[in-house]
Amino acid sequence: MKTPHPLKSIDIAELARRHFGSTPDALEPEERRVLAGIARHTHLSRDVSDLADEQSGRWERLADRVAAIGGSWGFILSFTGVLVAWMVLNAGLLQLWHLAFDPYPFIFLNLMLSMLAAVQAPIIMMSQNRQAAKDRIAAAHDYEVNLKAELEIMRLHEKIDQLRIEHLETISRHQAEMLELLHSRIEPRPGAAPDAAGPAG
Repeated sequence: MKTPHPLKSIDIAELARRHFGSTPDALEPEERRVLAGIARHTHLSRDVSDLADEQSGRWERLADRVAAIGGSWGFILSFTGVLVAWMVLNAGLLQLWHLAFDPYPFIFLNLMLSMLAAVQAPIIMMSQNRQAAKDRIAAAHDYEVNLKAELEIMRLHEKIDQLRIEHLETISRHQAEMLELLHSRIEPRPGAAPDAAGPAG
């Protein structure tokens, strides 16, 4: 386990005190990540889909694929074609040769449809739960990015104010030096004779 660099810890503690009036341990995990990013001068923007994939398993990603296929027009048209072919074969062509494996009223077809609905519904719910988790990750990520932008703007204002104060202090110092130089040139030198020229007349 690597020991954290002391400078980073000091920076994070100083940032937490300055911007939140608290210690890093008392902050939320998102706020600590933002302060760590500011201290290390790293960016926080990432693809939310990649973050969600890192926190999901193989079966959750499979549920997403199944839900995506089941909610497409390709699946609807294909499944409609299978149903129509099933009914035409069992109620027409195969019925003529007494080879229908599921004659009207298609009891086996109803059983297959019920099983498909029973399996597909939980898969769709799993995908919806995963989408809700993605939304929560996206909201937390947006909060971190917005918080870092706000803190960076505040730090930028502080730097600009500090530069402005230093600039004004430099101007004031130069003015004082110029006034002192001006007074030294205007004041008569010791021992110098005053101007003896008087009014004519």
